[in-house]
Amino acid sequence: MKTSFLAGLPLALILALAGCDGPPAGESAQHEHAGEHEEHDEPPKGEHGGRLLEEGALAVELAIAEKGTPPKYQAWLYRDGRLLPASAGSVEVRLKRLGERPENHRLEARADGSLMASSVVGEPHSFDVEVLASIEGQALRWSYPSYEGRTEIERAVAEEAGIRVAPAGPGEIADAHEVQGLLTPVEGRIAKVMARFPGPIRRLAVDVGDRVRAGQTLASVESNLSLTEYAVSAPISGVVLVRNASLGALAGEGAPLFEIADLSTLWVDLHLFGADAQYIRPGLPVEVTRLSDGASARSVLERVLPGTATASQSTVARASLANADGFWRPGSAVKARIVVARQPAALVVPLAALQSFRDWQVVFVRVGDTYEVRPVELGKRDAERIEVLSGIEPGDQVVVEQSYLVKADIEKSGASHDH
Repeated sequence: MKTSFLAGLPLALILALAGCDGPPAGESAQHEHAGEHEEHDEPPKGEHGGRLLEEGALAVELAIAEKGTPPKYQAWLYRDGRLLPASAGSVEVRLKRLGERPENHRLEARADGSLMASSVVGEPHSFDVEVLASIEGQALRWSYPSYEGRTEIERAVAEEAGIRVAPAGPGEIADAHEVQGLLTPVEGRIAKVMARFPGPIRRLAVDVGDRVRAGQTLASVESNLSLTEYAVSAPISGVVLVRNASLGALAGEGAPLFEIADLSTLWVDLHLFGADAQYIRPGLPVEVTRLSDGASARSVLERVLPGTATASQSTVARASLANADGFWRPGSAVKARIVVARQPAALVVPLAALQSFRDWQVVFVRVGDTYEVRPVELGKRDAERIEVLSGIEPGDQVVVEQSYLVKADIEKSGASHDH
């Protein structure tokens, strides 16, 4: 029985993908194995290693030649097992690829006794084959499937596994720079709260982390001059970052008791090194991601500071983040993706669509319930998508999510070249 391509799928899905429920009751394991053997029987081969197509005393040996040449069909003609000269007949190979795309290859006689097409057989070598031949005036025809890099997955099974397709089409490739930085409070929105007159602290109303309003009492101090208590109030609304006051301690005149910051907006200070500083300028969009948990937000660069950060010798670019809910904390390390420019591309796919298959970079195209590999030539890429120069057509239904599951199922099927 064929095993599921998705480890952990419910048994019903495994059986649905396999397309069978095992041997019917009463049938022996021997019969099951015999059926598997018949399903994987290799077609007869000729003396050159190609597929041997026979009808009576006549035969055509057909192969795809790849040594020293791009892939091309090559054939040899036989009567009663004896090799005939190439001039004794003709061969034409008609292919029908997935999606009903026809492709014809007419073979011509060569001096070495074989016939060979001048046209190249494009990858993947996966198609329904029709061979039309004439040997010594007798017309012959054969047809057979020759599939590689192909599998079938029922639509319901694919949907439950999370396999999703989308049409390939035009898009944009971003020229983006990845940099790192820190979240910091906005300068001018931090207040140090001091005692007006020296004296012991009689009451404390807030602690570090508390949100306070402008005018709210933070502490009470008994003045040494008047021996009466006066209130120490918050000059701004914000969050208590520092509390230097303790109950009963002496508050000195001008000594800071609290530090309050308005954190409703934070600065994102990003450090630019080397060539990055040449391309990054105010007004560019930026996506900020917190390193600790991957939380992200979008903003715009407001300025590139004229000086250089002393410790890191970097140029600092600054953006702002709205933080009314306190979700972002000063001091948090972040990374940022700054998009410098966007370039149009005629055909793009998400990076998640790409897989390696044999020695190719590929995507998988769906037609009906059939999925097939497509080797692609690639162009520019960014963090999300990549340009496709050849290998697929606009509108092709490309697997854009869980493409590795399709790859795994194709590899388990073992479909390969029939040369």
